[in-house]
Amino acid sequence: MSASDFAQEFRLDKPCPNCGNHRMRVSQEKNPDDKVFCGSCNTFVCLYREAQDRLENDPKSEKEELIERVSNKDFDKGFDKDS
Repeated sequence: MSASDFAQEFRLDKPCPNCGNHRMRVSQEKNPDDKVFCGSCNTFVCLYREAQDRLENDPKSEKEELIERVSNKDFDKGFDKDS
């Protein structure tokens, strides 16, 4: 069993600075200080509280908003205003 077995993946509009992937991984606990890693190359990207802020507040194009909604539909963010 690996650490990724206890993680959830979600999509951020800002890609990984190392490989450009948008899929990120965070622990299932989703504590504000949990580290978010790239789902592809495992590079540290940000803290979960920073990812939450990006998901809630970063301006997105209509296309990006749609991609994010579809990609994150099964990710229980706990801060999705429309669900």
